Amino acid sequence: MARFSYRAVAEDGRTIRGHAEAESEQELEKALATNGLFLLEAKLSDSLRRSRRKKITARERIDFFYQLETMLRAGVPLLTILADLRDSSESLAVAALAADLHNQIENGAPFSEALGRHPTLIEPMMRTMIQTGEATGQLPEVLREIVTALKWRDEMTAKTKKALTYPAFVTVVILGVVIFLMVYLVPQLVQFLKNMGQELPLPTRALIALSDFIIHQWYWSIIVPTAVIFISSVTSRHYPPYRQWLHRTLLQLPILGPIIHKIILARFANSFALMFAAGVPVIQALELTHEITSNLEVRTALEHATDRVIQGTPLSEAFAAAGLFPPLVVRMLRIGEQTGQLDDALRNVSYYYMRDVDEALEKMQSLLEPALTLILGLILGWIMIAVLGPIYDTISKIRA
Repeated sequence: MARFSYRAVAEDGRTIRGHAEAESEQELEKALATNGLFLLEAKLSDSLRRSRRKKITARERIDFFYQLETMLRAGVPLLTILADLRDSSESLAVAALAADLHNQIENGAPFSEALGRHPTLIEPMMRTMIQTGEATGQLPEVLREIVTALKWRDEMTAKTKKALTYPAFVTVVILGVVIFLMVYLVPQLVQFLKNMGQELPLPTRALIALSDFIIHQWYWSIIVPTAVIFISSVTSRHYPPYRQWLHRTLLQLPILGPIIHKIILARFANSFALMFAAGVPVIQALELTHEITSNLEVRTALEHATDRVIQGTPLSEAFAAAGLFPPLVVRMLRIGEQTGQLDDALRNVSYYYMRDVDEALEKMQSLLEPALTLILGLILGWIMIAVLGPIYDTISKIRA
């Protein structure tokens, strides 16, 4: 049940305001009519309106589709499932979603169309898959594939965050140590070094200059990066060639670039395999994958490959010409085309990239940890040389 606040007119012309619970606005109107009231306006309660504005989390989205798939496979009608989720879900956002879907379907909208009105919940690709599942009577199977894809994405996000957590922590520690040394330690040593009356070496002068900058002109370290990011963002938004250059450069970064490239292609292969297995035509599946590919360089290559497929080029040759996939993957696609088992070949491609991304993330983490430790050691070594070098030279001269 949803709770509404309403404004209605009584038979004697009086305006009445109140609150009531009903499954939908239509049911509320019928209930008021039996009491001699004509509904003028109805609004969801504040808590439910807030829940509709609240974005459903990745875990809630997985659980929502999993419950749909499990109960549909058990033979429970879709409207019954949505009513149960509406009344029993612990999440207000999920309850509001289920209520809205229930109302739309009850008023004649197909399930895929009702989901399409919630773009934060479902992508056009998944909506097409569900539409195909409705037409072929394989909706539970399609929902199972969607749950599998969402779980894989959630795992990839968790692994990426885990791989970056330690390097981010070490980076913050390094910055904290450097700022502390430059703000508190170095200024106390500067006067002592200057009083020694000798020419300071280059490492010491550089250390003093950096300390002065951090103490007196620290705001430039915020203004300049912020301005660069803002200008780059605006230019990228209004000038596609620059955006494509940025995306191309991102893929060419050492260590990080190949990982980003593999993650993009892993998601593409996984999505394409899901749509093809669900019965979505190859051309339509390829076109839908363009929308989920955020990198403009990869999207352009996919669009060129799609154009070649439309012109009659086999899928494996189109991908080989686009330069997206390594020869091993192209051969797997070619075998799938020749044997008529392209869906299995696409799943193998997806698995290939999933495994490759996992290995790449582990390798990146193993490289970043010693690299950051080395950077911290070099910074501390520089400070030691800059401070102790002049002192050692002075002591040496005194002994001489």
